[in-house]
Amino acid sequence: VMGDLIQQGVTQQDNSLVGATAAVSTFVLWILLFSYLSFRSKRLGKLLQGQPVILVSQGEILSGMLRYERLTVDDVKDAAREQGIADIAQVALGVLEPDGKFSFVRFDERRSHAAPEHRT
Repeated sequence: VMGDLIQQGVTQQDNSLVGATAAVSTFVLWILLFSYLSFRSKRLGKLLQGQPVILVSQGEILSGMLRYERLTVDDVKDAAREQGIADIAQVALGVLEPDGKFSFVRFDERRSHAAPEHRT
């Protein structure tokens, strides 16, 4: 985005460095303002940054959440395959992160990270 703002200031009718600097400075100020507001207010932070959304639970795709996020089953399956998961039934938990990335936890991974049982 920054490169595009600078390029527009240089290649458009406004060939001045001031125009490009003003565009970039405005962009930076908005980023800093939203970052500060997100830090100061949890409620506003959730609104601006988003929250993770569970899309797969216990091997089942949650179709209502897919509709809410405007995703298809194929989108989730593609993301799972990119992470080496051939079948959604292997997924204990599938999450769409606020940054748009998918996170998957397989059933076997969840068990291996669980606390060991103590027998007395």
